[in-house]
Amino acid sequence: MNHETALTPAPIELRLNDINQLFNSLDPTPFPEKELDVDAEDFIVSWAMELPRDEPLTLIIHLAKPPDKDKDETAMNDAVRNFFNYRANLAAWKNRQLLREGWKNLGIGLVFLTGCLFGAQLLSNIEDGTLIAIVRESLLIGGWVAMWRPMEIFLYERWPGKRKQELYIRLSKMPVKLSLLSKRSPDEI
Repeated sequence: MNHETALTPAPIELRLNDINQLFNSLDPTPFPEKELDVDAEDFIVSWAMELPRDEPLTLIIHLAKPPDKDKDETAMNDAVRNFFNYRANLAAWKNRQLLREGWKNLGIGLVFLTGCLFGAQLLSNIEDGTLIAIVRESLLIGGWVAMWRPMEIFLYERWPGKRKQELYIRLSKMPVKLSLLSKRSPDEI
């Protein structure tokens, strides 16, 4: 009998004086749709990138003062999940745009490469000379160089965006826990 053990979520911990520090103060949208502060987002994302991809995450926010009544743990879960869900959707859209560009560039590159190969073949039927050889080789090189951008997209650029999308999906599922920092008396310092 196979028993699966639940993985303990890896904590991402933030210490804030006030819960409002987590959010972009210039964002006029209502609370659950507010954007996270850029520094807070970068901190959370970079911490999550350090952790194994298969490990579940939890965000623990240590607060110096209690949050407003409308910003309890449930509201924080919703706000953080909404934000990272939005980021995941945005990353998916960017990935689709990049793939469209890749396919378009591949079509253009193949047409150009085909033209260059035909041109080089026609030139090879002409009597050899230095100038003809230079033009023929230039056509071959130019045709293959035209294939660089689509290959760069499909082989290299696509994967970081895909990993970022997966990370945002993972962050959009992470629970948020609030924790009040205990006040120390001057004797404890």
